[in-house]
Amino acid sequence: MATHHHEHGHGHDGGTAMREWWHRLRHRLTPHSHDTADKVDPALESSRAGMRALWISLAVLTLTACVQAAIVAVSGSVALLGDTLHNLADALTAVPLGIAFLLGRRAATRAYTYGFGRAEDLAGVVIVLVIAASAAASALVAVRRLVEPQAMTHLPWVFAAGVAGFAGNELVARYRIAVGRRIGSAALVADGLHARTDGFASLAVVLAAAGAALGWRWADPVVGLLITAAILFVLKDAAREVYRRLMDRVDPDLVDRAERALRLIPGVRDISGLRMRWIGHHLHAEAAVVVDAHLSLIAAHEIAADAEHQLTHAVPRLTEATVHVDPATYPGAEHHLRISHRIGAS
Repeated sequence: MATHHHEHGHGHDGGTAMREWWHRLRHRLTPHSHDTADKVDPALESSRAGMRALWISLAVLTLTACVQAAIVAVSGSVALLGDTLHNLADALTAVPLGIAFLLGRRAATRAYTYGFGRAEDLAGVVIVLVIAASAAASALVAVRRLVEPQAMTHLPWVFAAGVAGFAGNELVARYRIAVGRRIGSAALVADGLHARTDGFASLAVVLAAAGAALGWRWADPVVGLLITAAILFVLKDAAREVYRRLMDRVDPDLVDRAERALRLIPGVRDISGLRMRWIGHHLHAEAAVVVDAHLSLIAAHEIAADAEHQLTHAVPRLTEATVHVDPATYPGAEHHLRISHRIGAS
């Protein structure tokens, strides 16, 4: 991390001193709070948005799957069966996600001091497993039908079911992905990607119906296998998204934004450490900043408070920050002064 110094302390000029004085005065007068309760409403609102997305998509996909299942019963289409299984699996993934969002609303306890946001990441793992299971089921049925060909009937209905499946899945996918990215939920984004794959699978059903109309009995199981291959590609993307979240990966741009915000704070001479992690769809940060060694405890605390305040405003979905203050000159890491400022402690 490159060193970037601001001239503070005994050697700064009158203009710099005046800017620091004004910045600290504004910090005292500006209405804001470090109370955790002030962060509850945005957190609950993001959970409500996630739950709303889940229930709406559950209703749409369940209706789509029921209509397709009825057509599968009369047509015997393997491709449409695969599409129906995907839609049903996609609808059922709303259950673990809904449980995760509800758990995420619970307050932290003595045992779970970071809260229950990680339940959302575990739900992402369940979603990945459901996608894998639906791909396996689709492949098994398609291979059996390829070995034992069977004619497809009610082709116009199969065609219509494929078009309806694509429309329903794409609508749900756009909604889930948009809400997931807005509230920072990797699991909801993965679920949206799953729905998008099912939409393309529905278009493949249309191709299978067209092939059957031309007398190609092999078209239906072959398209079923192609659908399975498409699901495997989305499985890879969803698994990578969930894996990164479980490994505490964050977008480097967010780290850069946090670092820039810290360097602009009067009194901060350098940044000796910065870590960020996702807990559910909320971002947490820990930073260590270097200040002049001659500062009083109160002055150092004000800088820490200002740093926390600026971080939560500069970084999207950052709901908690811990800022450590180190003096610019210290003999060793074991002797340095460290002041922790958390939301709710001021």
